[in-house]
Amino acid sequence: MEGVAWATHKYIMHGVLWNLHKDHHEPGYRMFELNDLFGVFFGSIAIVLIVIGHKEFDYRFFIGLGISAYGVAYFFVHDIFVHQRIKIFTRTNNFYLKALRKAHKIHHKKMTKEGAEAFGFLFVKRKYFN
Repeated sequence: MEGVAWATHKYIMHGVLWNLHKDHHEPGYRMFELNDLFGVFFGSIAIVLIVIGHKEFDYRFFIGLGISAYGVAYFFVHDIFVHQRIKIFTRTNNFYLKALRKAHKIHHKKMTKEGAEAFGFLFVKRKYFN
């Protein structure tokens, strides 16, 4: 899922669907952003795959579960931990979580769709650990 998330973020969110994603890069806090529609979209796909695949427990069911699990991780790590949409987990001494937060901060330095870096979510490049 990380590869799919990276490519979606770089080429779709910072590409053809920038108009939905750009409010996520604007300063200030909003309870809901247009960017949240990506979660609704991927959540809908996950539900459809789970429903279609649940009788046979075939690959569609497990792909839907994988998308759902990634979405839960995204909510807790990105929305709660990194962006503090809910004020819990505000401090950490964990080197990985500090690097994750740093990479995301650097990603948000750019307010435009061009020139951003660190499009990943859970995998953090070594340079952000320093």
